Amino acid sequence: MKKVVLLSGGIDSTTCLAQAVQVCGAENVTALCVFYGQKHSREMAAARKVAAYYGVRLLEQDIAGIMSYSNCSLLAASSEAIEHKSYAQQLAEHGEGTVATYVPFRNGLLISAAAAIAISLGADAICYGAHADDAAGRAYPDCTPEFYAAMDTAIYEGSGKLCHLEAPLLNKNKAQIVELGLNLGAPYQYTWSCYEGGDRPCGECGTCIDRANAFKANGVDDPAL
Repeated sequence: MKKVVLLSGGIDSTTCLAQAVQVCGAENVTALCVFYGQKHSREMAAARKVAAYYGVRLLEQDIAGIMSYSNCSLLAASSEAIEHKSYAQQLAEHGEGTVATYVPFRNGLLISAAAAIAISLGADAICYGAHADDAAGRAYPDCTPEFYAAMDTAIYEGSGKLCHLEAPLLNKNKAQIVELGLNLGAPYQYTWSCYEGGDRPCGECGTCIDRANAFKANGVDDPAL
């Protein structure tokens, strides 16, 4: 089996890559990292380090132009600041629905790009790191089970039934993902999760808070700090 893994350089996608390499072997795995106009390049740098660690082929694509119409706070051209609150707090304050760091249909675009590449390379599957915490409250609707099922069907049918979508973390929370990654020996020391692009993680944005809590729940220090 050959796989294309969407690799952002964060905890979730790195865990997906670790699992794919264990199952398929590095020679049968291609990582895809996509620049979508985010405020910093730390994610891309982290993805390169993770891919090099596993010795997998890394492809890079740029879809920033498609996102140029959005004012999402993650994007370089945005006038909005990134909220320094947990996702739970954001949902409690604003109710269910997308959070300010939701990039419009980002996963749909990334998965579609990965599908075209996977079909071209003769890969059987595409893998992305959607998980239960991101789907909660539909904060990121392109991480929900419904979205995953719809995209899997579209890819399977659109590829002539040659390729499908995998979301191996779909029913796991962040702490369970870290537990899995630790067992797989994932190189979390190379990963980057913070939405801010400083020299060190801010520790205050939603993804920093989730990451810290996940390592704490597993009783280990974050190796990236």
